[in-house]
Amino acid sequence: MTAASTDTAGLEPVHEPIAQTPRVAGLSSWHADGWSGLRVLVTGLGVTGFSVADTLVELGARVVVVDGSDSEENRQRADTLRIVGVADVLLDRAATNELQMVDGQAPDLVVTSPGWRPDQPLLMAAHAAGVPIWSDIELAWRVRDKVRAAAWVCLTGTNGKTTTVAMVESILRADGRRAAAVGNVGAPVLDAVRDPEGFDVLALELSSFQLHWTHSIEPESSAVLNLAEDHVDWHGSYEAYAQAKGRIYERTRLACVFNEHDDVTLRLVERADVAGGCRAVSFSTDTPGLSTVGLVDGLLVDRAFTENRRTEAVALAERADLGPVAPRHTVANAAAAAALTRAVGVSPEAVREGLRGYDRGEHRIQVVAKSRDVMWVNDSKATNPHAANASLAAFSSIVWIAGGMPKGVTYDELVREHAHRLRAVLVLGVDSSSLMAALAEHAPEVPVERIMADAAGRGGQDGPAAMTAAVTRADELARPDDVVLMAPAAASMDQFRSYAHRGEAFIDAVAELMTRHGWDTAAGEPGA
Repeated sequence: MTAASTDTAGLEPVHEPIAQTPRVAGLSSWHADGWSGLRVLVTGLGVTGFSVADTLVELGARVVVVDGSDSEENRQRADTLRIVGVADVLLDRAATNELQMVDGQAPDLVVTSPGWRPDQPLLMAAHAAGVPIWSDIELAWRVRDKVRAAAWVCLTGTNGKTTTVAMVESILRADGRRAAAVGNVGAPVLDAVRDPEGFDVLALELSSFQLHWTHSIEPESSAVLNLAEDHVDWHGSYEAYAQAKGRIYERTRLACVFNEHDDVTLRLVERADVAGGCRAVSFSTDTPGLSTVGLVDGLLVDRAFTENRRTEAVALAERADLGPVAPRHTVANAAAAAALTRAVGVSPEAVREGLRGYDRGEHRIQVVAKSRDVMWVNDSKATNPHAANASLAAFSSIVWIAGGMPKGVTYDELVREHAHRLRAVLVLGVDSSSLMAALAEHAPEVPVERIMADAAGRGGQDGPAAMTAAVTRADELARPDDVVLMAPAAASMDQFRSYAHRGEAFIDAVAELMTRHGWDTAAGEPGA
């Protein structure tokens, strides 16, 4: 398999990907003739890349897959793809600056996995050669009619996406619709598109990475839940990150849902080119105005999708329906989910039933133990300051376990906002300098301890050992009515495999602590 050598010196990151060329312009249906023989380069062989390659082979395309890892898992996936008809799978190739050939010619199309950045040399080379670059979401939209074309309800945001899409899925199912949560959560969207039974509605959680490479989706309803500085290392700037998020509103048919407490989300709606008749609808955790879903005296109410919305509101659910721990951001997620689903015609009764029964998941404001009047809460999913802000705001006296791998963000605002809540802070992470500096400046009276994982006094790579040390020390510091909150405000990959691994390490360490002391526990339900 040959490659076209392309010198990437002087090439710019792919800020505005090419959406189509004459060769791919007509590919807007599973049943289009042009898929057969289409030369496609797939970048990335994770779960998404595997699904993309398998789909394209089924469509009749000629496919080559490139990935940067030669892991055993990837070798097994490669063997499977070769059996089903992929032309070639090239591992350990992520850093190449050569545009890989397909059947001896340049590809007609690149479909990239969301982890591949716009400044990746291979993608820059493809863009320079005039090759369209799509996400798996773009491909799925174009072939969504294999069985029957489901309606799409799409959401994104810096935080709360997974919780909200679980709520949306649950509400849709409570309304009697065959629905699935897909995209950046659950199964790849292309697997849902190819499901032999089909779906009435797909609830899509979309990341900024996926949206960057997505060009033509037309959601029935769409939402940006919130925006805060995140993934600047991937996008290059906060402005580019926000622009990618805002793409979700483009071509929306019925309702663009925005956060009344986040002006940036409104501005993204105002800039969007939407379908005729599409409405702007807000969600709020306060008393709702016109065209808003909000909260009144513990009731979630709708003043957007009711006939007499100028004078009346329809009750949808009670705050208590969201679980025993329902902080402000969980209410916001529920209001957004209600707005997204009411836009596609679900009943008020379905909203309440769905919010009562949604899968709250692990590692999101998950109460794992309560003993001696101290609550132990796992919010490992709080991988940035914005997410940690929401969980810190839910409690009044906190022993905070924080730190990890920062993603080009600062902690000053977070620490300044919540210093009065902090009894003590235990800092994890190989590089904790930015968090430690913020604590020293904005919370000088709060005890702060750096948790070491090795005898040499270094942060170390042994995350579980560091977590055990943090939990042991937190137990010594906590007083009755305190909350020991593990909300890192940082990514996990410096010491753990994933945020889930980090959360499991916390749960295991707390369980070990309880067993060691012979304490009874009363774990609550996860609340966000």
